[in-house]
Amino acid sequence: MAYDLKNKLVVAVSSRALFDLETENKIFEDKGLDEYYKYQLENENSHLEKGTGFRLIENLLKINKYFSEEDKQVEVIILSKNNAATSLRITNAINKHKLEIVRSGWTSGNDISNYLKAFKVDLFLSADDSDVINAIQNGVAAAKILPSHQDVHNSLGDQVRIAFDGDAVLFSEESELVYKEHGLEAFIEHEKENVNNPMKKGPFAKLLLTIASIQKKFKDEESPIRTSLVTARSAPTHERVIQTLNVWGVRIDEAFFLGGSEKYEILEAFGADIFFDDQDVHLDLSSSVVPSAKVIHRSIEEFKK
Repeated sequence: MAYDLKNKLVVAVSSRALFDLETENKIFEDKGLDEYYKYQLENENSHLEKGTGFRLIENLLKINKYFSEEDKQVEVIILSKNNAATSLRITNAINKHKLEIVRSGWTSGNDISNYLKAFKVDLFLSADDSDVINAIQNGVAAAKILPSHQDVHNSLGDQVRIAFDGDAVLFSEESELVYKEHGLEAFIEHEKENVNNPMKKGPFAKLLLTIASIQKKFKDEESPIRTSLVTARSAPTHERVIQTLNVWGVRIDEAFFLGGSEKYEILEAFGADIFFDDQDVHLDLSSSVVPSAKVIHRSIEEFKK
């Protein structure tokens, strides 16, 4: 019987998001593809350090210990633009780090996003802007992993801790556009007028719902996964957020309405294994204390300008 990826949390991660391959990427950018392939083959058994996404993936895979092999809840897939010949260095590193990852795809430079729906992917993490944009435009939650300091790789424990921004991440960017185009007062008035109208789902809403389905299999205090909303909203605009989550039937374990104050200290205290936001002003600081990833909204054409 074929293995069914439906009804699982499926995370696809690029090799550069999982491991520190910045030296290798610089070889590719400076010397081209042939030199990059040569380097990877010559260093097939060389150690690879953890990348920004490693901490999240390691803890996500630990959720499966609560379930049988048939009922495991999390599937992690490597999707990489490497070719099959150079893939051995990545798979060797996966084995050395004792990660239970058995599925992979190697596209030899072709667009990875073409395969995300075939693998039933709920979340895609990559260090490449165009791959992230393509994934989001194909309806898959995706984010660009940001470079991080070495000390962010140590998790506070085995429990997965995922933090989200609100507008343009969990929720649509409709309200955020009101703020950007008309200012704070217009934004507050808009949210007060629409407090009982649930916000439309953003690119990471489906991911949150999938996480919630796993959480429901556990008592609250025993759940191996914990979520947090960390948003610049404050009273009274927070009311619409709470109303929306209630309509969705989703429990957020922790919520912080910061009124524009800095997020990074809250994220560090929460111990986020990953933080998803769409604004550099928050990510520049958060990436120094917790693994962070950017949700990109621009099209490829806009991004290249």
